[in-house]
Amino acid sequence: MHTRTLGTGAHALTVSAIGLGCMGMSQSYGPPPGDRAEMIAFIRAAVERGVTFFDTAEVYGPFVNEELVGEALAPVRDRVTIATKFGFAFDANGRSAGVSSRPESIRTAVDGSLTRLRTDVIDLLYQHRVDPDVPIEEVAGTVKELIAAGKVRHFGMSEAAAATIRRAHAVQPVTAVQSEYSLWWRAREDDVIPVLDDLGIGLVPFSPLGKGFLTGTVNAGTEFAAGDIRATIPRFTPEARTANGALVDRLTAIGERLDATPAQIALAWLLAQKPWIVPIPGTRRISRLEENLGAADLVLGPDDLQAIDAASREVAIQGARYPEALERMTNL
Repeated sequence: MHTRTLGTGAHALTVSAIGLGCMGMSQSYGPPPGDRAEMIAFIRAAVERGVTFFDTAEVYGPFVNEELVGEALAPVRDRVTIATKFGFAFDANGRSAGVSSRPESIRTAVDGSLTRLRTDVIDLLYQHRVDPDVPIEEVAGTVKELIAAGKVRHFGMSEAAAATIRRAHAVQPVTAVQSEYSLWWRAREDDVIPVLDDLGIGLVPFSPLGKGFLTGTVNAGTEFAAGDIRATIPRFTPEARTANGALVDRLTAIGERLDATPAQIALAWLLAQKPWIVPIPGTRRISRLEENLGAADLVLGPDDLQAIDAASREVAIQGARYPEALERMTNL
């Protein structure tokens, strides 16, 4: 597996060129697998295939995804980089209850994550969503203290606005920003990515395959299982899926020339944008994992990249990427 570096200088973090998003093993894409041992074995299989970068969060589950990742990676802890996130409050029943990045909340979240992840230090700690009620300088300062205390190695942010990233970076250098970025959602090219380039911050795209749509396995007739978040997303209505399928058709045609799947084309395109981009596609199947990792070896020439870019820009993607309430929590 090729490697890439997020961040620069003393704040640089080298990881596999493609990471693994672990959220779907516990939530959001239908009922999680009933066999926990199967998912532990799957995560360890990813390590054996060269993946060193694993993404989880306190809120996934909540809590249970960190526990799963921690148990799976404990025997190989010295070989991997674990990223997790703080930034949500929880009610008395342990359910997510809105954002919270107060310093005491961050410290409590980190201590809990360390326990669940079975580790002494978090390699990359993201603020999951910006808390509009807490100055970002206070958040960055708290993480800086946690780094000094040896509980955290690197600071990250997720779905933050360009100006907010700059303010945080001035207090504690940011190693990576996580944001949705793919061939069917490219908005961050106009605001956040230029700032990351300027400051030397890496980008970790989540949903790099459009929540599975760019794999070519989702169409207008797909029925989502109970608990699958895509059933609530405007971009996944049957009408939107019909319209958006035109992009997948074009990626499939490009892939046929290169002996690659549309998913591999989508991931290889991301890798070709910047040397400091590390996508984290999620999956629960070995066949899909191996398909995704194969994208790291796919070399796209100038003509290929031009054709892919044209396909993305000429197909008008239908539907919002989130319901309105969730969209309001981003780019703050």
